[in-house]
Amino acid sequence: MDKSYIPEGYVSVLDVYHTQTAIGKLRKIFEEKLSLALNLKRISAPLFVDSGSGLNDDLNGVERPVSFDIPAAGVTAQVVHSLAKWKRMALAKYSFREGNGLWTDMNAIRRDEQTDNIHSLYVDQWDWEKVIRCEDRTLDYLKNTVKLIVGAICDTCEQINGIYPQLNTSIERKVYFVTSQELEDMYPELTPKQRENKVAKDHGTVFIMQIGKVLRSGKLHDGRAPDYDDWELNGDILFYNPVLDSALEISSMGIRVDRESLIKQLEIRGCTDRLELPFHKMLVNGELPLTIGGGIGQSRLCMLLLGKAHVGEVQVSVWDSHTVKVCEEKGVVLL
Repeated sequence: MDKSYIPEGYVSVLDVYHTQTAIGKLRKIFEEKLSLALNLKRISAPLFVDSGSGLNDDLNGVERPVSFDIPAAGVTAQVVHSLAKWKRMALAKYSFREGNGLWTDMNAIRRDEQTDNIHSLYVDQWDWEKVIRCEDRTLDYLKNTVKLIVGAICDTCEQINGIYPQLNTSIERKVYFVTSQELEDMYPELTPKQRENKVAKDHGTVFIMQIGKVLRSGKLHDGRAPDYDDWELNGDILFYNPVLDSALEISSMGIRVDRESLIKQLEIRGCTDRLELPFHKMLVNGELPLTIGGGIGQSRLCMLLLGKAHVGEVQVSVWDSHTVKVCEEKGVVLL
């Protein structure tokens, strides 16, 4: 998906007024269900971090963070791309125990994002992180956590449908698990995004595992920073979106790196210099807990469950002239 488009015949089921009410209800319902499913406690989180802390998410390594100086503190700050590393430090600082975790409202600016139906410069996520045991760093534990998250989403969907029966949104509870390499082997002639669309349409709900590893083709299915997810134990949750007839990634998540996988992945990416940063030193020295975590897109989940064609129908952002024109022509209201 390169540019925004509105499917022929699309009309929003809910008007703008009722959409705003539904967004508030949906978020409250899901937050409660996610907290119960994963044993999470809400905490406050930063909008920006010290650029020298190593806490910001480098995403694919090319995205430029929004930076500004703070004269009073004598440092340069960066608006977060995500809270993947910060959350892990917070779990240690706040003395969370094994089996317990946190979630927070994460707001970010991704200035280099190419905007379309599902991508915006403004990012809002439920960022969550949970302390686990060494023996939990397994594929079975990862899969079970994915099932719990999908269950919370499906329960939320059913409750929202009960409030707004005109929506009649349907979500597949059964998760189809597949590795990025298996997906390439299945559809070698397709691009990674085309593979995602194909497998999501065939199975409804999909978890694509091992994101960040180089495939046998020599390519990546998708980029993933080397210093938070263990590339052997991570993945993306995708749902089939019937409005756009495509896959919709709702969550990027995984079991986080331990000392060995951190060093290995930094070596693969040629950025072992990060080991001198405060966060990385703490991890190598065993000062941070073992964790699992991820982000769940707030606007994307609202978009999916409320049957919207464009993320701008459920969040306020700045859009390119093409998007504005297309939406105006199709009668789609951008917030």
